[in-house]
This record gives sequence, structure tokens and C-alpha cells, in this order.
Amino acid sequence: MKRTSSYIVAAACLVVAAAASLSQAESAPAAPSAGSGSLDYEYFKTKVQPVFLTKRAGHTRCVVCHTTNNAPFHLVQLAPGSTSWNEQQSRQNFQLIQKVAIPGSLDSPIVHHPLAEQAGGDPHHGGGQQFESQNDPAWQTLKAFVMGQKG
Repeated sequence: MKRTSSYIVAAACLVVAAAASLSQAESAPAAPSAGSGSLDYEYFKTKVQPVFLTKRAGHTRCVVCHTTNNAPFHLVQLAPGSTSWNEQQSRQNFQLIQKVAIPGSLDSPIVHHPLAEQAGGDPHHGGGQQFESQNDPAWQTLKAFVMGQKG
């Protein structure tokens, strides 16, 4: 009888676990569909990464803070003496940016966080409002990236 009770308890635990898993899956946001776009590594590597390395008047380069901060958007630190990332580092950066770049969404933090508030951006960005306008070519590059531009 003891063995049968153990089987019943184990089966009940499995049923509860399966129900909890199903409940989480139903309440989780849907993953973007293939039709909503995807992020292109080549475009990221050749167009987006240079945005993070560029010095803009009145601002620190993105790479300075985003390699040492603990924010959701983090970049791999450049090797001493390097002015750009190598292939392995670029691939790591591409993985990291996916935390803040939602394919096909202009609500992506990488797009609206560094944009000036009067241009539709967030009211606060620790590095200042890097882009005064949505017409800024560097901001346009970030926008094109999240909207699925191919390299």
C-alpha cells in the first residue's frame, strides 16, 4: 500500500507541475513571429556597433558606460588598445543587445531610451539624451536595426 501511495503523490506532483507550466506559458508574452522581423547580425556589426563607439558633442561614447554599468544594456569591454570589437566580442554584443532590441518594435529600449524626451524618448538616460531628434542618422540606424534592416 505504501508503494501505491508514493506513486499517487508523485503523479499528483507531476500534474501540478504541468498545470503550473501551462499557466506560465499562457500568461507569458508571445514571442515575436517570424513575420514581425528579426535582428540581423551583419547590420548590427557593421552599422549599429559603430554608433556605440562614436563620440557625440556633449556626451560620452555609449561604450564608456555600457561596458562597466549594470544596466539591462551591456556591451563587451574593448580589449586594451582596441578601437573596435573582434568577431567573438561582436557576437557577444549581438546576444546582449537582444535584451533591449525587440524585433519590429519601436518600443525597444535601445530605440527610445537614448532619444530626447521631446522627440519621443525616455525622460531619463544616465548618459544624457544622445539623440535630440528622430532625424539623427545614428538614431535612424538603431531604428532600422530593430525594424529588421539587413546588412
